[in-house]
Amino acid sequence: MSPFTVFFAILCALVCSVFATPVPSDTTTLEKRITHTGRGTWFDVGLGACGYNNVNSDKIIAISSDIYGSGGNCNQYIHVTNKANGKSAWGQTRDECPGCGATDLDMSPSLFEELGSLDTGVLDIEWHFENKDWSP
Repeated sequence: MSPFTVFFAILCALVCSVFATPVPSDTTTLEKRITHTGRGTWFDVGLGACGYNNVNSDKIIAISSDIYGSGGNCNQYIHVTNKANGKSAWGQTRDECPGCGATDLDMSPSLFEELGSLDTGVLDIEWHFENKDWSP
């Protein structure tokens, strides 16, 4: 084996050990983002199930009763994408939508308009919650 080969092998071992990122053995430490798909609609906001009074210019989301539960997602941010045109926006959970399907969202007019036209009425969307402590 030539001295160059030995030197190169040692150099590679050092570089690899410095730049290698260990994979956690406990996969529960990895953040899991669940992406939902559903229908996006809009509504005139007011006093929501979370106890906050909002106006139509606020970026507000009402989530289905299936997900709302006891209100544990109140104030949590949601990233919504219109699957037809790729436009996306952020909104904050402030209300419950009893008439929504399990993964549907009802949005304030201002939030809906960031994704599509109010005249459309219904959008094909995908969405996910952000961490509780995060805000856009």
